[in-house]
Amino acid sequence: MDGDGVEGLPTGGEGGSSSSEDITVMGAGLVSVAYLRQASQARNQRTAMIKSLLSQRGMPEEGWDDRVIEQFLSELSAMDSNNFPENIGVGEREARVFSSLVSRRHIWMSHGIGRSGDINAEQPKAAGSSLLYKLTNCMTMDALHIAGIRGVKACMVVPLATGMSVSLVLLTLREMRPNARFVVWPRMDQKSCFKAICTCGLVPVVVENVIKGDEVAADTDAVEAAITAHGTENVLCVLTTSSCFAPRCPDNVVTVGSICAKLAVPHVINNAFGLQSSKTTHSISEAIRTGRVDAIVQSTDKNFLVPVGGAVIACPSKQFLDQISKNYPGRASLSPILDLFITLLSMGKSGYKGLLDERKELFGYFQNRVSEFAQTEGERLLLTPGNGISFGMTLNTFTGSGGASYLGSMLFSRNCSGVRVQGRDSKSNTINSFTFANYGAHTSHYHCQYLTMACAIGTTRKDIDTFMLRLQKTVKEYRSKHPTTTTATTTTTTPEPTLTTDPQSHTPSATNNNTPPVSQPPTPTTPEIPTESVTTTTQSSAHPAKLKPQQTNKGKARKQKRNTNTPQQNQPTAVPPTSETQTPTPTVEPVTTTTSTPQHQSPPAPAMPTHHNDVDQH
Repeated sequence: MDGDGVEGLPTGGEGGSSSSEDITVMGAGLVSVAYLRQASQARNQRTAMIKSLLSQRGMPEEGWDDRVIEQFLSELSAMDSNNFPENIGVGEREARVFSSLVSRRHIWMSHGIGRSGDINAEQPKAAGSSLLYKLTNCMTMDALHIAGIRGVKACMVVPLATGMSVSLVLLTLREMRPNARFVVWPRMDQKSCFKAICTCGLVPVVVENVIKGDEVAADTDAVEAAITAHGTENVLCVLTTSSCFAPRCPDNVVTVGSICAKLAVPHVINNAFGLQSSKTTHSISEAIRTGRVDAIVQSTDKNFLVPVGGAVIACPSKQFLDQISKNYPGRASLSPILDLFITLLSMGKSGYKGLLDERKELFGYFQNRVSEFAQTEGERLLLTPGNGISFGMTLNTFTGSGGASYLGSMLFSRNCSGVRVQGRDSKSNTINSFTFANYGAHTSHYHCQYLTMACAIGTTRKDIDTFMLRLQKTVKEYRSKHPTTTTATTTTTTPEPTLTTDPQSHTPSATNNNTPPVSQPPTPTTPEIPTESVTTTTQSSAHPAKLKPQQTNKGKARKQKRNTNTPQQNQPTAVPPTSETQTPTPTVEPVTTTTSTPQHQSPPAPAMPTHHNDVDQH
């Protein structure tokens, strides 16, 4: 195959079907020419598809069938030196593989990609693998544009998961800003993104979030204050998060991008599974257009339905992406790239668009199913319109032995994965000497315990229906095992809460005098732990025959002591309440003391107004 192509490799030409024609001519004396000509036409159609891919350098309009993909992979594999018929390798790395099963798993492409100085460099021993990598990057760029990120100029797939890919970006920035050591980071209770900072030897500046109704959101004013307090020359970057589990909503990357542009500070976005949300991708595009974004990192497995192990690093500047690729140490594994290459060819543009549209439609269906179920159990759907992938429901009535966390373990044992249960005032967690109170809720105090789930790409209606059936059965079993916990069914018949506005804070709040106490979250200033005193009294009166006819004063004292302690045994683990000025402070670096004070503005019965979502405005 001759002609111009990706990095000097062929794009095809008129002579691409010569091998099929040769077979037709040479085999004419053995098989009927009509049959050979028909077979040759079919082969030429497959060859034309490969030529189109090399020429267009993007995802095909329609997905390929496995036979065409296998044919192309076979041709690419034959271009690697370890598969040359006459090749003799006498070096220390000659793609020698002991197991034939492993060789077949990797399509006999064992040299990897890149060179020791650059992951994007061509590998002399593996022209086929190098071509495959270039095409994968081209198709991935196409997928980013389809998803809604329009402002990126270049991207590359790396055989690293999201956390290590973020570290690679941070290390590249550190080379460009050697005196900067602080990373301003709005709190997001997920370990890998935080450890990505610490792994680089950098110091996180944790900015506590604010609560707006049910949503936990980044405090953009505090982000700017943290940059100013530490000095712009000392801040390596701001690391924002654009995909997360409810009630956390994605950071307002547009506002943060404007802040970073104004203060000349780099901005890196952890977009782990945000490609599947058009709201998120459009916000990132707007941040690129109006402010500053240096790099966006997203996972391959969470966005493209491939095994874990890869990530996509995209940049508005091709020069910065080239610098990142040159900082990758050593040669890289082809395995995650090969998975994505095959998947994108199988999907095609139409298949990928269909998956995105289906997920968006099912998100509303899933929310409605959960909302209807929550009402039957005296609970409600958390109002988090800023999060287009994840949502949750309250678990205020689940206060039996083990609390809400016991419900989570029951669901997991019934093969319901991905569900997360967050108890009220959960225990703190220490990561790299930084302690986070109420870890998992993204804030030091949240007004209720809850269960979250996500409608991610690849989810089907059958998945949702099956999960809801198991959730209903599990809750019913939970209720039967915890008779002290009663369902607040009266909440389904009470009037809807009406919105009022606090003239001081301008934060809408919900009022409903008929709402039963069990569904009311306490205010942040008095984070009282819910008790079961009412339930205990009901139980005592239901069994009067168990009481002794006569009791001594000593016996009455012991009985009273047992009744007083009984509700405490069923309490979920709680973190001692913190004051409004208290923020999680690292024991090694006192930098988080300069971040903004967490502002807890949750109303007695929160309701989310539509104008609270800053991301929606863009």
